[in-house]
Amino acid sequence: MAESDVHTRIAALPELVNADALLLRRGRYLTTTFLVEMDEVQYLVRVVEGRIASVERGPFLMRPWSFAVRASADAWRRFWEPVPAPGYHDLFAMKKLGVARVEGDLVPLMANLRYVKDVLAAPRRRGA
Repeated sequence: MAESDVHTRIAALPELVNADALLLRRGRYLTTTFLVEMDEVQYLVRVVEGRIASVERGPFLMRPWSFAVRASADAWRRFWEPVPAPGYHDLFAMKKLGVARVEGDLVPLMANLRYVKDVLAAPRRRGA
C-alpha cells in the first residue's frame, strides 16, 4: 500500500462509516472531534451523532479535538491490512507494541471505544 493510499483511506472514512447502519447506531450518542495522525500529517475527524461529518487534513493551528490517535504511516498501513499481523490488529495492541499513542480526553474514547475502533478499522474493507 503506497503512502498516498494510506491518506486516501482516512479520507474515505465518511463514505465507509456513514453507509454502515450498524456502526451509525453504535455511535449515535457520540458527537466529538478527534485527531488521527500519520507521521507528520494530521486529520481532524468530526463525528456528529455517529456520522462522520468531515475529515479535514491539517496542519492545524489551535484547532480543538477531544482525543488523538497517533502512529506512523507504516503502522496505519499494517493496521489496515485485511488480516493485520499480531500487534497491529487493534489500537491498544499498537499502543502496547509502542507504535501508536493515544492522548487527550479519554472519556469520550473509552465511552465509545467499540465505535471508535470500528471507525478507524473501516478502511480495512477497502482491501490490501
